[in-house]
Amino acid sequence: MVRAFLLLIVSNIFMTFAWYGNLKNTGMPLWKAIVVSWGIAFFEYCLMVPANRSGYAEGFSGFQLKITQEVISLVVFTVFAVFYLKESLKFNYIISFFFILGAVYFAFKK
Repeated sequence: MVRAFLLLIVSNIFMTFAWYGNLKNTGMPLWKAIVVSWGIAFFEYCLMVPANRSGYAEGFSGFQLKITQEVISLVVFTVFAVFYLKESLKFNYIISFFFILGAVYFAFKK
């Protein structure tokens, strides 16, 4: 599962930049931002597909993989928002993350 987690982390870094990296450069024409984002997203898909196949082959369900991916996505986005976008991490966001971690607990509970 370590391989799947590492691939999920790296793929989410690519996807976060693809979706939100253009927010710092709003002067770029929208069509150009879309083309750049699609170019970045290509690499995300090249990592996400093997991550999911690897995790599924190791015995994780599709639901467990998706919920894990969402948590990784939130962690990656939090780091991105704080350090790249220079946004503050507010208390209500932290509480929201704890509720999502509760979802992970129940998804993996046997």
